Amino acid sequence: MNTQTNIYLVGLMGAGKTTIGRQLAKRLERNFYDSDHEIVARTGVPIPTIFEIEGEDGFRKREQQTIAELSTMSNIVMATGGGAVLSAENRRCLRESGWVVYLNVPPLMLYQRTRNDRNRPLLQVEDPLARLEALHAERDPLYRETASLVVEGGQLVAAGVVQHLLREFGRLCSKT
Repeated sequence: MNTQTNIYLVGLMGAGKTTIGRQLAKRLERNFYDSDHEIVARTGVPIPTIFEIEGEDGFRKREQQTIAELSTMSNIVMATGGGAVLSAENRRCLRESGWVVYLNVPPLMLYQRTRNDRNRPLLQVEDPLARLEALHAERDPLYRETASLVVEGGQLVAAGVVQHLLREFGRLCSKT
């Protein structure tokens, strides 16, 4: 691994991928991308609208194309959407083109962070906490399979996570 390696942040919605990714990119003087924001920019419509018109399958196809394109860039930090790991192709692409960090936050904390956010189509259900628990159970093994590093918890502030990631990344880069 070298200092030019891409860094990808994965985890469920509300885990802090975008916040931490932006801060990490700034500290490393890299460009930051959020795959969900890129999809919105490319389509000109919000994600809930894509889900409404194309369904989750249509959104996942757009997500896979976006991740494939962004991962060909170099020296970037990217936050993926929470469901990006559902695609075996996305998992392969991320693992092969960068350093993958899984931000594992307990579902109750994710619920507290996302409960008022109407831009999360998968949480527009009667029991969003139960949905987050189910998503975590389904996706946690996929995040772990993909990750180079797992950051457990959610009690840490973003700046603390960024410091931890900078130390780990520096340590890994110095080994090569």
